[in-house]
Amino acid sequence: MTDAAPEAHRCTTHPMGLTVAGGYGHTPGMATMTVKSTYSLDIESVRALEDLARRQQVSKSEALRRAIRNESRRQPAQGEDAVAALDQLQASLRARNVDVEQWARDVESGRRAAGQRRAS
Repeated sequence: MTDAAPEAHRCTTHPMGLTVAGGYGHTPGMATMTVKSTYSLDIESVRALEDLARRQQVSKSEALRRAIRNESRRQPAQGEDAVAALDQLQASLRARNVDVEQWARDVESGRRAAGQRRAS
């Protein structure tokens, strides 16, 4: 018996950061690498996927890939919306000529006063 793993069980790290096994379930294609995965879907989702694939005249896998790509483009990555909100707030403050340093002093003063009221 040998300690070496069979070829199908050797793993490498793909340049995209994915861990890719050297065999079963991982098929390198000409243009893209695919990873075979198993997911559980409810009947309604399966029917919708089948309908989508039929209308686009592609496989269910391709229809699912397209849906995932479209949704990921539509939804900002987590954190991007927070940065956009901060940018909007800062632009709003500049437009209204708000003295941010004075605002911060007022907030800190209010916090201290509220803390003192609770301690009393």
